[in-house]
Amino acid sequence: MADIEVFLDQTPGETRGVIARKGRYHHLIIQRDSDRPSDRLGARSVGRIARVEPALRGAFVDLGAGEPYGFLPLGQNDKPGEGTKVEVEVAAEPRERKGPVLRRLGDASGEPRLLAPGPDVAAILSVLAPGVTPQTGVAAIRAALEAEEDALSSSVVDPSCGLDLMIQRTRALIAVDIDHAPAPGRDSRKNRETANREGLAHAARLLTLKGWGGLIVIDLIGVGLHGDTIMKMARAAFAGEPQTAFGPLSRFGLMQLSLPWRRTPLDERLLDGAGRPGLEARSIDIVRQLRLALLSDPATPRFVARCAPEAAALAAPLVEALGPRGGLLADPSMAAGAVRIEEAP
Repeated sequence: MADIEVFLDQTPGETRGVIARKGRYHHLIIQRDSDRPSDRLGARSVGRIARVEPALRGAFVDLGAGEPYGFLPLGQNDKPGEGTKVEVEVAAEPRERKGPVLRRLGDASGEPRLLAPGPDVAAILSVLAPGVTPQTGVAAIRAALEAEEDALSSSVVDPSCGLDLMIQRTRALIAVDIDHAPAPGRDSRKNRETANREGLAHAARLLTLKGWGGLIVIDLIGVGLHGDTIMKMARAAFAGEPQTAFGPLSRFGLMQLSLPWRRTPLDERLLDGAGRPGLEARSIDIVRQLRLALLSDPATPRFVARCAPEAAALAAPLVEALGPRGGLLADPSMAAGAVRIEEAP
């Protein structure tokens, strides 16, 4: 596998961009047709100050698409009145059912409206991996599915260095536990350092892949670690995010750092409140699985995706976009989230 591979999957209803480095997925960017263009990272709009909240040191801004409104942080000298028109840019996409975080560009006039959408997936990939041509078709679909599985996982096990990593997000912070399983015949001290280095690299990769930010606490292997050595490891691991803020290493082997929020977390995009795949995600997955079958076997005249009626209703117009070789069958006996691709009789 090449050091850097880029994939672009344009399935009806959703576009995914994937970047893999040395066989590991680092980026999974998802944009859906149902997204509000004004909420995408980098989108510029004219907004109207709908409400000022001094306690939050910010204002809620109507971007013309309804609630939830965007949130505009205010400086000490910023005192816009309600109804003020401002030009803003999305600095962080919506998360936790809240609107996007905005950056003020200047004054504006007229009704709230979109001035320029944020970059599409292809443009984002060209910035993250300049000069690398994205793979499409079957390879891109498989990469998109594998990257999703990786993004939703909470652990990494690397037997080569004895690494056992767990990552979890709570309302307050993100916890990363880097653990080590010693092996007979290995230098435990040297292997511990390697496991810490690899653990920090995997933590940085997973945080980017998942789209998580905020306060991160990393529990490293061992106590009384050499602070300068660990800090060099951490800075190298998070070199791709220049706005990372590092805290000191505690005597208990805990490191704190902060990452900016930018994109809607993938777990919020793909899962519902109970941690199961959401209806829209399930419906688009049906279309993606059907498209994979069509591209993998161009000789078969027609394929049909069999799924539960609820998902079929949402997937139907997307399946039509695949052309006459693709069909859909609503089957009440199918479990929610299940899909079976069949050759049409």
